[in-house]
Amino acid sequence: MANLVEETKADFEALGEANRRLASRYPGDRAARQPVHTVYGGAQLYRAETTRRLGEAARRALDTYAADAGEFARAVGLAKPERPTPGQTRDWLVETVYERVKQKLEAEAVEDFRIDFEDGFGTRPDAEEDATAVRAAAEAARAMAEGILPPFIGIRIKSLGEEWKARAARTLELFLGTLLERSGGVLPENFVITLPKVTIAEQPRMLVRWFEALERRHGLSSGSLRMELMVETTQCLVGPDGRLALSDLLAACEGRCVGAHLGTYDFTASCNVTAAQQGMLHPLCDLAKGLMILAFAGTGVFLSDGATNVLPVGPHRGESLSGAESEENRATVHAAWRLSYRSIRHSLEGAFYQGWDLHPAQLPVRYAACFAFFLEGLSAAADRLRNFLEKSAQATLIGDVFDDAATGQGLLNYFLRALNSGAIGVEAIQETGLTVDEVGLRSFAKILDARRVRTAGRG
Repeated sequence: MANLVEETKADFEALGEANRRLASRYPGDRAARQPVHTVYGGAQLYRAETTRRLGEAARRALDTYAADAGEFARAVGLAKPERPTPGQTRDWLVETVYERVKQKLEAEAVEDFRIDFEDGFGTRPDAEEDATAVRAAAEAARAMAEGILPPFIGIRIKSLGEEWKARAARTLELFLGTLLERSGGVLPENFVITLPKVTIAEQPRMLVRWFEALERRHGLSSGSLRMELMVETTQCLVGPDGRLALSDLLAACEGRCVGAHLGTYDFTASCNVTAAQQGMLHPLCDLAKGLMILAFAGTGVFLSDGATNVLPVGPHRGESLSGAESEENRATVHAAWRLSYRSIRHSLEGAFYQGWDLHPAQLPVRYAACFAFFLEGLSAAADRLRNFLEKSAQATLIGDVFDDAATGQGLLNYFLRALNSGAIGVEAIQETGLTVDEVGLRSFAKILDARRVRTAGRG
């Protein structure tokens, strides 16, 4: 008598094909580094030195408005723990965050920069945008040659709606052609094209066709050009048939989508939210981000929140300010910092580990929020992960099934994200009992499998 598998062979094989299609569509998180932010700047202002100058401005803002760790903590709203971890003082967290922010601003103030031909550039005559595309590309090539590009770089073109689709194509063609001509045919590392105001799948599909044409023209390997989608319209979330549209948009990218960014203000505006109520903390933004997580989880697409548009800029300018004017500037900057800090923490708590920054004085807050978020729970998370590893090892030794790998993966993800942000170093993960090689696996299940193999080999 045939067994069940043999008796249902055709359906069994069809199930295998379906499982493989699912695994192909949801390969899991990418092992690549995800930047904690993207800084947007108008293409008309871009120079090779732009990101270096942003870092210098960020350091000046920190020195001017937060002379020490205590003032910085009060300014952003970072509280000292009531019950510090044994062996640490109550000041440990605020002092550690402040020092690491200073170090980060010195070493790598900008992780990701987007040369913007959309909202940050505006509507200009075609001849002016043509010239800007050529000049900005030449500057990017110069930065590449001088080794001063940030780790991630790209451009944002205009939307592929009917009004702007030809202009978007022209800018992309000019920028990429000039960049490759000046760089000897080499793209910068982590180069990406951001597609804004996506509404229908035909738009990213068109961008894919352009990518293919440009790769052929310039001798680039297939798949070299990659895109990010901007989620900033209601149609991007829900299609005319009432279905979640994000999955169709991702499919239309044909494997070239590496990121999806929520455009806070365009999105809330498309929901008829009044200007005074638009912001990262609006409930509709949480709804959009929840749908993005559901649509993109397991696909390897990095998710990013939007920006706080209340900029930390004092009302008074100049070198000879009165005491009252200086204090008003300080109060204004601190208020903007607190709002930004609260918004970034809200993003982190909602599993969005990247966001936008629009001004150099926002950079200290970006890193402070990321570092504090992970450092606050570091000791407890380390204890929990160490216990999970010990429990799994014991289960392996006595032949039990360790079936709580999902919780273990959640704890591992905490450390991977903390490491990615710069909040901790590899040595902090090693204190949990993991080796450097195991950290590189990025999967709790794979770590357990590797340990089982080693244990079996010793036996």
